[in-house]
Amino acid sequence: LTVLNAGRRYLKAEDLSGKVFVTSGLGGMSGAQAKAAVIAGCVGIIAEVDEAALLKRHKQGWLMEISNNLDHCIARLRDARRNKIALSLGYHGNVVDLWERLVYELDTTGELLVDLGSDQTSCHNPFSGGYYPVQLGFEEAKQLLSTNPGKFRTLVQESLKRHVAAINRLADKGMFFWDYGNAFLLEAQRAGADVQKRGANKTEFRYPSYVQHIMG
Repeated sequence: LTVLNAGRRYLKAEDLSGKVFVTSGLGGMSGAQAKAAVIAGCVGIIAEVDEAALLKRHKQGWLMEISNNLDHCIARLRDARRNKIALSLGYHGNVVDLWERLVYELDTTGELLVDLGSDQTSCHNPFSGGYYPVQLGFEEAKQLLSTNPGKFRTLVQESLKRHVAAINRLADKGMFFWDYGNAFLLEAQRAGADVQKRGANKTEFRYPSYVQHIMG
């Protein structure tokens, strides 16, 4: 319902075939995103750093495909988008890399390859394993979290700024992004990312929340 309503409200579309939804997280709550994309009929690319979560969703049948190669992910995205095929593709990697690759595609080809975007990393708990920084691999990040949590925190905040910068670039060209109630925008703001709504007070963000603006 969230994906469908986002399409209706922000794309003015009842039919999401050929539309692309990019997000992250395939854990306990976020795992349903892959299934939702296919039910809604769109192309869903969901990033996840933890391979165990990807394999679990694939085994369940909620996730159709898995890849750790961004070239392959972009090729599959283009094909499914062009042929209006419903697809849930799990990218085994950091969502920041995925967002930045979509910016690269925009800059080099002029194509905006994503219509809808969100995030379901556990940003209510960003410094204890709920969000993994793009600068490190999954295992390396887990080790740093254990040995130097202060450094881990700094890398998370740097990563959040890159995360938002890429989203802002794509949103400026017409992608519609929303907050999934996971404190992503709040933590991004605390990290110094550009998420504040222009001309509004500090508690208002430039992107909508799924509770008030999509499901409400």
